Amino acid sequence: MQQGHLQPAPAAWHPEIMKVYALVLSILAGPALASSGDAWDRFRADVGAACLALVQGPGTATVEVNPFGSESYGVAVVTLSSPAGTDRMICVYDKAGKTAELSAPFDG
Repeated sequence: MQQGHLQPAPAAWHPEIMKVYALVLSILAGPALASSGDAWDRFRADVGAACLALVQGPGTATVEVNPFGSESYGVAVVTLSSPAGTDRMICVYDKAGKTAELSAPFDG
């Protein structure tokens, strides 16, 4: 190689080929990104159903699921309303085991 002369880029790194790579990757990533919203919706539905199944007692239960939870757990606030009053509890959902536990009601 002579000093002062540039060598052409290898074919795999040529700017035009890189544009094609970028286009292909963006097309392939599109469905994955779109389905992640569906996956989070399913996750929230799973947490809600698991937590609701644990509620015992008379009254109307509502479950407010945290949109994403933590890395390992889904969490929700469960409210049980009855003529006797309102109880609030925390539900913890194990993402790996797909099991849930419900706390005792908070006082007051």
